[in-house]
Amino acid sequence: MEVIPAIDLLGGHCVRLYQGDYQQSETFNEDPVTVAKQWMNQGATRLHLVDLDGAKAGEQLNLKAIEAIVKAISPIPVQVGGGLRSYAAVSNLLGLGVQRAILGTVAVENPDLVGQLCQEFLGQIAVGIDARNGKVATRGWLETSEIMATDLAKRMEELGVATIIYTDIHRDGTLKGPNIPALREMAEHIDIPIVASGGVSSLTDLLSLLSLEPMGVNSVIVGRALYTGDVSLKEAIQAVGSGRIQDIPPDFGTSALA
Repeated sequence: MEVIPAIDLLGGHCVRLYQGDYQQSETFNEDPVTVAKQWMNQGATRLHLVDLDGAKAGEQLNLKAIEAIVKAISPIPVQVGGGLRSYAAVSNLLGLGVQRAILGTVAVENPDLVGQLCQEFLGQIAVGIDARNGKVATRGWLETSEIMATDLAKRMEELGVATIIYTDIHRDGTLKGPNIPALREMAEHIDIPIVASGGVSSLTDLLSLLSLEPMGVNSVIVGRALYTGDVSLKEAIQAVGSGRIQDIPPDFGTSALA
């Protein structure tokens, strides 16, 4: 399982939000390039970037920082989401050397565009499905639709999306652990790879996800826990890489693995 460090960009700085609330942001570093190099030096094989300003505004607003990160850590692949709502925006982003573009709002509002992009940029289009109580949130998590996350995932798979990045908003930035049942339900509905996101607080949380790896949950994004020091990236990569299930306490399976 791949452990992917997250860098959330707000005003050009590296921040973390609490449950997607822009009013509850915390700046961890004013220079995201420094942070990217830090994760690279600790063994990251991929970085996950989110343009929070772009997600809110509907257009990319941190391209300068994104381009600088891509150049600084080449050839490590970078995936980017936030504000990608047009063909031109996706094409421009991938032209900067970004390996994978993550679509969100347009998956709900313009699925035809998703299909077009999947055909033109084969294997480079992912869809981020951010769910609140099982329903898809859009426009930087500011709005919640009536579409079930599992239904949208199935539709995106049919359109040719390479992977689904699934985030439980109520877990994001909370350090309360991943939503294992929701991830399992998502994996039961689709066959393409799933990236888990939201709530990881410890190595035990990461190891709990290994039970879902055979179902297609083959990557996990870690954010706040890395910045607070609750999780060491180097140790996390070693743990999930070796599959040290024995590190999980004997009584752990009755709750988090249920």
